[in-house]
Amino acid sequence: MKKILFTLFLGTLMFFTLVACGSGNEEKASSDSNTSGESSAGYDIVEQGKLTFAASGEFRPFSMTTGGEMTGFDIDVGNAVAKELGLEPVQEKSKFAAIVEGVKSGRYDIAVASHTITEERAKEVDFSTPYYYSGAQIFTRPDSNSETLEDLEDLEIAVSKGSTYVKFAEKVTDKIKVYDSDVVALQALAKGRHDAVITDFLTGKEAIGEGLKVRGKKIIDRSDQAIAVAKGNDKLLEDINAALKTLRENGTLEKISKKYFSDDITTVPE
Repeated sequence: MKKILFTLFLGTLMFFTLVACGSGNEEKASSDSNTSGESSAGYDIVEQGKLTFAASGEFRPFSMTTGGEMTGFDIDVGNAVAKELGLEPVQEKSKFAAIVEGVKSGRYDIAVASHTITEERAKEVDFSTPYYYSGAQIFTRPDSNSETLEDLEDLEIAVSKGSTYVKFAEKVTDKIKVYDSDVVALQALAKGRHDAVITDFLTGKEAIGEGLKVRGKKIIDRSDQAIAVAKGNDKLLEDINAALKTLRENGTLEKISKKYFSDDITTVPE
């Protein structure tokens, strides 16, 4: 009888030992599987604890590349947003035309790359509240008499690939030259190529300030620039909007703006 009881006791002890070991392994497996993807904050991100954001690195002074690292207005905003979210910022350089697809496919968590909010882009990604306001402007060489979009009818206009400026050029000409960078387009214009460039007026203003021989003409429209987030990543979008609100209220966005521009481009122009 004692032998039977001892056997039962030993079997019960082994059973609970195995259960305990199994539970520990399952917890470890669960922990190991959570090293990327959905973070503890509820974000669907590339790497837990980090915010991977894309910019072109070719859109001075919003993003520019020096020594393999990107700097500029967009980069500073991306870093500030990451800090507000308690995440480590990780910058990724990409051709502008490929950035939205990179966010959509999950290669990047977000884009902080001066994307204008448009209906077409909004079908592919979600946008935050605007973090700065700008507008499209015509730039020509100093000796050009062209002032308005209508003056450029049937002339050659250069724009950056994937930008919203193409639609303006298409209204007046089919002679459109596409560049990977707005700055390169302006440089080509100054060297005697093309008749005009349509780009962001702040980019043109910066280029002129650095000595590029081009002249700003008519401002065509105003645009709102925002951070792009993959559709369905609602918690991340919500917290980015909250971060931008905080950065606007505590003066951080204004400070970043005045670091690169003489004006505060982060508030709605009157």
